[in-house]
Amino acid sequence: MSKDLGLNAIEMQYLRLSLALTTAQVAEIGKVSEADVIAWEAGEKPAHVPTQKKLIEIDEAIEMQVLNTCDGIEALFAKEPKRTLSFVVYPTQALYAQYNPEFLGTLPLAELYNTSAWRIKKECKLMLEVEVVLVALEFESYKAYRDKDGLKESRENRAKWAATQL
Repeated sequence: MSKDLGLNAIEMQYLRLSLALTTAQVAEIGKVSEADVIAWEAGEKPAHVPTQKKLIEIDEAIEMQVLNTCDGIEALFAKEPKRTLSFVVYPTQALYAQYNPEFLGTLPLAELYNTSAWRIKKECKLMLEVEVVLVALEFESYKAYRDKDGLKESRENRAKWAATQL
């Protein structure tokens, strides 16, 4: 890859949109002003190379997560009949941060996790013919489910709760 990534205005805008980020979020990630991001997308000035690199790194992290998850799902259904799976998504950054502190370094925003889930949903439907349903985490419902069954907080228990929401 060359030193200058050379993303033009349209490429910057569509990279941002593919990650489901606002101009303010891109500005935060790149540590620049929102006006800079708007100017890049309007073609008024060249995009900041470190910001381009960061967005591409995030896109690659999402793609790896999609690939790894789809490989795991494919292995799961190698011997079983295919069925519907559910994935928990997080309606707010606060809920994402509360339930996924270990992932904050790789995917810094709930929107990026949800973008991963959306891409996994599409990939599973197209390539594996497995139906994936995205389920928004509802704190009170999830808490009641855990309390009823005496469960502790875990990613597995969130997945079990999400399956009950189908």
